[in-house]
Amino acid sequence: MPTTYTEGTRTGEHVLSEANGARSREAGTLASGNLPAGAVLALNGAGNYVPLAPAAVDGTEVAKAVLYGAADATEAPQPITVHVRACEVHGALLGWPEGADEAAITAGTNDLVSRGVIVRD
Repeated sequence: MPTTYTEGTRTGEHVLSEANGARSREAGTLASGNLPAGAVLALNGAGNYVPLAPAAVDGTEVAKAVLYGAADATEAPQPITVHVRACEVHGALLGWPEGADEAAITAGTNDLVSRGVIVRD
C-alpha cells in the first residue's frame, strides 16, 4: 500500500494579494506557541504576538495579524513576519485557535478587516 504524506500550510500560502514592497508586512516577535503559516494572532500586554484567544479579556481576544510563515516559540520567543494591513488572505487557509466557534471566527475576521486585512473565501 502506498504511503500518504500530509503537507502543512506553506509560507505565504494564505496570501491572495498584498501591497508593493513591505507595506502589508511587519516584523514582530512570537512570544509563545508552535504555529503554522496563516495563524491568526493577537498582541499581548508586552506588544508581542501570541495565538488568538477568543475567550480572553486581556486584549488577546482581538485579532491583529496573520502569521506569514510557520514559527515555533515553545522554548523561546521567535522573530516573525506578519500581515497587518493592505492585503487579502484566503479564509480557508487561516489558522484559528482550536475550539473557535463561528462567532469567534466572525469576530476575528471583522477585527482583521478593520485593520485592512481582507478575508476572502
